[in-house]
Formats: sequence, structure tokens, C-alpha cells
Amino acid sequence: MVVGGLKRFIDAFENSSSNCHLTLARVKDPERFGVPELKNEQIIKIEEKPQNPKSSYAVSGIYLYDKTIFEAVNNIKPSARGELEISDAHQYLLDKGYKISYSEITGWWKDTGKPYDLLEANRLILDNQKESIAGDIDKNSVVTGKVRIESGAKIINSKVRGPAIIGRNTVIENSYIGPFTSIFDNCLVQNSEVEFSIILKDCKIIDVDIRIENSLLGNDVEIVKAVSRPATHRFLIGDQSRVELL
Repeated sequence: MVVGGLKRFIDAFENSSSNCHLTLARVKDPERFGVPELKNEQIIKIEEKPQNPKSSYAVSGIYLYDKTIFEAVNNIKPSARGELEISDAHQYLLDKGYKISYSEITGWWKDTGKPYDLLEANRLILDNQKESIAGDIDKNSVVTGKVRIESGAKIINSKVRGPAIIGRNTVIENSYIGPFTSIFDNCLVQNSEVEFSIILKDCKIIDVDIRIENSLLGNDVEIVKAVSRPATHRFLIGDQSRVELL
């Protein structure tokens, strides 16, 4: 995610007469990224997630190519990680004498490869949105701050504190929605509290006693209070999930 859009990079590529144009950004942990080695302001080598980075730059994930990229991707092999690395395609272009130009991102940008990065990107988007109320808010509810409520949404006896967005046909009842929360369409939050989280469509959060915070919920997820005995935690969890319990 990059503030300011992509047009300036597209213009730079078109004006450079290069075969590939990359965007670079200084980072504290370049070993997490593809890392360029620079000499005389030219990229001479690119390594994917190197143990000993040759620079403090990361290739930030915005790539512009001409047709030579097809030659490159058809000639690279899986890396030691068993993956076809985009950095290897870039290195192929360099080895074959093709020209790679670059622009440096000096403003805010965020690589959203990790869950907390998504929450941070969500925070920035919400912080810059405009207030818009298209849904229904009953007289017992309080909505403050930059809140966007889509059509068909209902806020019933609840408090919504922005910046936040409530999707279409989502119902918030007897609940608290705190800042930097995005709730997608057709969700139900009832007798619960959610803050600084992303909730995708068709989710249900019902009768949860402790505030849900710093969380990502995928489509059609249910978090509900058990009503049967024995009183146990029951989970149906997909790949790369994380659950924290008190």
C-alpha cells in the first residue's frame, strides 16, 4: 500500500526506456524482502530475503515490465525454498543485459504481508475517509467520529466510535464498535465489543464477554458464547491462524 497512488511510477517507467521499473523503500529489516545491490545509482543485483543484505532497501512490490518479463519467468527455476522467486526473474533480466530502472518511495508505504500490517493499512485508510451515513441508527445509539455506515446497515442500542466502517446489511446491536474497525457486509455483532479489527462478510460475533481487538476475521466466521455444557472452548481453525486466550 502506497500513499499517493501509482501514476508517478508508471510515468517514470515510460520515461526511462527500461525493460523493468521497480520501487525501492528503505526498511529496518531488508532481510524480509527482495534486496537490491546498488552501484553508481544502478541496480546490479537483486537477492530474495538474503541473510546478509547488500543495502537497506527493499523492493517494495510494485513492478512495471515490458514483454521481456515473459522470457525471464520462463527461464527461472524454483529456489531453495521451492518457489519461483520474482527476484530471480529480475536477476535474469540483469544478467541478460536488460535495463532495470527504479524509483524510491520516500513517503508512507506498507507491505501487507503480515496480519498486523493489514491492520495498520486499514487504520490509515479509515483515518482518511469521509463520514457517510446511509444506514439506520436508532435513537438509543451514539455514533461519533468519521464513521461510514452503508445502506441497509442497522445500529441498534450501540455505540460506534470512528474512524470505522460498517458494511451493507450489517447489524450492530447492544454492542460497542471502537476506532479503526472495518466490518464488511451481512455481519451481525450482538452484545459484544470490537476495536482495531477487520471483519469480513457474513461474520457473527454474539455474546462475547471480552473485547475483540487487533483481530482479523475471514468470511463467514462465527465467534459466539457457548450455551451448552460442558463449558469448553471449541475451535474450527484454518491454516496460519492464531488464537489468544485469557
